[in-house]
Amino acid sequence: MTVLPDDGLSLAAEFPDATYEQWQHLVSGVLRKSGKEVSSSAAEDALSTALEDGLRARPLYTARDDAPATGLPGFAPFVRGGRAEGNSVGGWDVRQRHTAAGPAAVLADLENGVTSLWLTVGSSGIPVSALPGTLDGVYLDLAPIVLDAGTEVDAAARQLLRLYEESGIAPDAARGNLGADPLGHEARTGQRYDGAPVTELAALCARQYPGLRALTVDALPYHEAGGSAAQELGCALATGVAYLRELTDAGLTTQQALAQLEFRFVATADQFLTVAKLRAARRLWARVAEVCGASQAGAQLQHAVTSPVMMTRRDPWVNMLRTTVATLAAGVGGADAVTVLPFDSAIGVPDGFARRIARNTSTILIEESHLSRVIDPAGGSWYVERLTDELANAAWEFFRIIEREGGQAAALRSGLVRERLAETWSARSVRLAERREPVTGVSEFPHLGEKPVERVPAEAPPSGGLPRVRRDEAFEALRARSDRHLAATGGRPRVYLAALGPAAAHTARLTFAANLLQAGGIEAVTDGTFEESGAQEVCLCSSDTVYEEQAEATAGTLRTAGARHVFLAGRPGPYAGVDTYVFAGCDAVAVLSATLDRMGVS
Repeated sequence: MTVLPDDGLSLAAEFPDATYEQWQHLVSGVLRKSGKEVSSSAAEDALSTALEDGLRARPLYTARDDAPATGLPGFAPFVRGGRAEGNSVGGWDVRQRHTAAGPAAVLADLENGVTSLWLTVGSSGIPVSALPGTLDGVYLDLAPIVLDAGTEVDAAARQLLRLYEESGIAPDAARGNLGADPLGHEARTGQRYDGAPVTELAALCARQYPGLRALTVDALPYHEAGGSAAQELGCALATGVAYLRELTDAGLTTQQALAQLEFRFVATADQFLTVAKLRAARRLWARVAEVCGASQAGAQLQHAVTSPVMMTRRDPWVNMLRTTVATLAAGVGGADAVTVLPFDSAIGVPDGFARRIARNTSTILIEESHLSRVIDPAGGSWYVERLTDELANAAWEFFRIIEREGGQAAALRSGLVRERLAETWSARSVRLAERREPVTGVSEFPHLGEKPVERVPAEAPPSGGLPRVRRDEAFEALRARSDRHLAATGGRPRVYLAALGPAAAHTARLTFAANLLQAGGIEAVTDGTFEESGAQEVCLCSSDTVYEEQAEATAGTLRTAGARHVFLAGRPGPYAGVDTYVFAGCDAVAVLSATLDRMGVS
C-alpha cells in the first residue's frame, strides 16, 4: 500500500461548516425576493414537489433523513441488489420482445447484443404452432426464452419443453420463464383460466428444470391502467402472495414456490422513482419470504420494461430519449433483465431500425457508459434511500388494503383495484391537461409540420379488463381532429397571434401561446395582419403593462375586423372584449377542445 505524503493541502479547511438553519434562512431570502413571504422553517416545504402516493420530493436531503438499514448487495433484504456482484460481470440481461413470428428478426437481435427473448404467444402474437419456426437457429442452451401466452400457456409451455428435448438441451441447461400469470391475464381481459395446469408446470420445473420458472408476476397491467408506483408494487406483491399460496397448497415447499416466480415492473423516465421502486420491490418481497419462513431465500428476480404509458405517437423520436433514461434507471435500480420498447411501438409493428436502437440502448449503457460496473450506484444517496423507504411503506399499505379485500383476485373482481387506479389516473390527467406534467413533442414543443411515422398496424392487445392509458391520449385526440380537418379542407384551424408593444414585451407570451395552440393542432399565425391571416380567432400577446394600455382597445378593433373570439395570453384580468385567458397552469385540453368545437373541427 502506497502512503501519499502530507503536502499540507487541506481543501475547504478554512471555511466553517454551514448549518441546516443557515440554508433555510438563505432559501427564505431567495423566495422573498421572488415575491413569496416564507419563514425560514417553511422554506423547505415551499420548494417541495408533491408526488403520487402522498410522497414529496424535498429540495434538500441530509444525514438527518434516516432510513432502515439496507444491508449489503446480495444479502437480505436485497435493497442494494439481488447479487453481491450486481450486474458487474456481464451487465443485465438484454431482453427483446417479439410479437410476430419471424426467425430472421429473432436471430438478428441475438447476433447483435440481445441475450434473451420475450415472446408473445397466442391469439395476439406468435401462434403456438409457429414457435418452433420462430426459434429455428436459436441456441436454446444460450438464450433464455420467456413466454407470454395468456390462456394458451400450457400449450405454449409444452411446445417449448418439446423443443428443448428435440434439440438435445439438458434439463438443467434450459433457462427462462414459461410465463404463466392467471391474475395478470384476468387484469388484462377480465377472463379467468384454470390454474391447475400452472401448478403442474411449476411442479415440473421444480423437479426437472432448475433454470426455468413457471410464473410471471406482471405489474404492467396496473401501470398501464394509470396506477402509481406504490399501486404497481402493491398489486405485484398481492399477486405474488396469491401464487405462493396456490403453489404451496399444491405441494411445493415455500422455497420451491419462491423459486418459480419472476416479477415484471415498469421503468419510466422518472429515473429516481424507478430506482426506488425496484429497490423497494426487493425489500418488500424479502419481507414476504421472511414471514413465510424462507428468510434464506434468494432475491426477487426482476424484469424491467420501459413504460408503454410514456410512449407517444407524435414525434416518436423523443421516445428514444425517454427509454434511455428509463433503461438507465432500471440498471441503476438493479434489474436483472431489461426490455427497451422500440421508439415506434405505440404506432405499430417496430421495424428493424427501431429494434436495433432498442437493443443498442442497453448496449451503450453497459459497454460504453460502464453503468453496470458499479454495484448499486444509488446506494448511500440520502434522497434515494429515503424515497425507497417511503415508497416501500406506501406500497405495503396498498398491499394490506388488497389483502383485507380478500387478496388480489377478490380485489380485481370487486372493482377495488380498478377504482383505485382510476382515481390515480384521474388526478394525473388533470396535471397532464394543465401541462404541469409536460410531454415533450406533444403538449410542449409540438411540431405540426412533422411527417408522420408510418408502420404496419400491430395486432390489438388483449382487452376487456383494466383499461390501457397513455400520457398523450388527450392531446392525441385533439391532434387527430386537426388532421381530419387538414385532410378535408387542405388547411389546419388557425388562430392569429396579435403581438402588442416591443419584442421584449411580447416575445415570451407569444411563444407560450403558439406552443399551446400547436399542442391542439391549431396553427398559430404571426405574419401579416389579422385580416390577411384567414383566422377567425385571435390571441393578444404582451406584458401586463402593455395590456393595461392597449388590451381593451385592441380587442375592440379586432372584433370590428371580424374576430369572433379573443384570447389573452396572461392571467385573468378586467379587460373588456377578452373571452378567454390562457396562462401557465390553465386547462389546456379544455381550452383547445372548446376552440376546435367553435371552429367546427370534429
